[in-house]
Formats: sequence, structure tokens, C-alpha cells
Amino acid sequence: MDELLARATQGVDPDTPDAFLRIFLNLMALVPWSALIWWNLLFLAVGALLGWWRGRTAEGIAWAFVLGPIGWLVVLRRPRRQVPPPLPK
Repeated sequence: MDELLARATQGVDPDTPDAFLRIFLNLMALVPWSALIWWNLLFLAVGALLGWWRGRTAEGIAWAFVLGPIGWLVVLRRPRRQVPPPLPK
């Protein structure tokens, strides 16, 4: 914890008015953003696939975007969308 605090406050004077912003930006620089983006894209792709399989593609993407892998369970728990039969000619 001390190492994280030292990295967050590195080069920050606590008495300056923007100290909170600088500490926040230092912490955000420690986050592995590229890995998080790739994981989110994977969650969206699987959510779209599951949603397409259940007849709810947009819903699958939305739930996967909001809840990640838990959204997959939401999509799988919903009933399949029924396609109406074709009209007689």
C-alpha cells in the first residue's frame, strides 16, 4: 500500500490546489487501459453472439456492455424471441 501511495503522490505538492487532480491522474496512469479495452470488446462480442442466438442481438450487446459476463447470464435467462409465422398468400 505504501508503494501505491508513493507512486500516486510522486511529484505532487499536497498544498497546491490541484493536488487531488494530479494524484487522481497518477492513479489513472497505473491502470492497464489497453487490457481493459480488449476484455470489454471480448465481452461485447460474446454478448452479441449470445444475443443473436437468442434473437436479441442489441439486447445482448447492451447487457454485455453494462454488466460484462454477468450480462451473458441475463441474456441466456430471457426467453427466445418468437418469430411470427409467415402470412398466408
